[in-house]
Amino acid sequence: MLYQGTNSHASSTLYPSSFPHTHNKYIMMVRGTNILMRVAGRRLYTTRPSSSVSLANLETRWATMSPAERSAVTKHLEEIQMGDWKALSAEQKKATYFVAFGAHGARTPVTQEGHGLRVIAGVGLVLAVSSGLMYATRAGGAEHPHTLSEEWRQKTTEYLKSQNSNPISGISSEGYKGKGY
Repeated sequence: MLYQGTNSHASSTLYPSSFPHTHNKYIMMVRGTNILMRVAGRRLYTTRPSSSVSLANLETRWATMSPAERSAVTKHLEEIQMGDWKALSAEQKKATYFVAFGAHGARTPVTQEGHGLRVIAGVGLVLAVSSGLMYATRAGGAEHPHTLSEEWRQKTTEYLKSQNSNPISGISSEGYKGKGY
């Protein structure tokens, strides 16, 4: 049964009425556990032997490293991060940042240096080849069809007028000023 007193204090209704003093014991137990975990974590960090993983020029060496070496570097950096971050050297901070957010794996850039120039050169080459093929085809092709001559167009326009084609707004309408067909 929960404490049903007239006190409106919210925490008093969370504990059994027979143990109103247990609230402080719970807080002390949680605080003690947190402190114990922090101290134990520091001891684990300080008592572990330091590995001989080199972090110098990690950005340039990462691509040539084997998966086992990469794993060793990653584990070493995880161990380093368990300690005080203010005690990390600049090299360790750079290596940690590179392993977490560097341009490797899924973050490898799709394009490399000089990629834009190769794309422009390729597009120019394709346009030049296609233009050459088009002009060669037109030069070696037949004459223009007879239906494209000016004489054919005039005769087609006269025929359509005689047939009263499109009388509302087209070629046979009154006051038509278009070019015809």
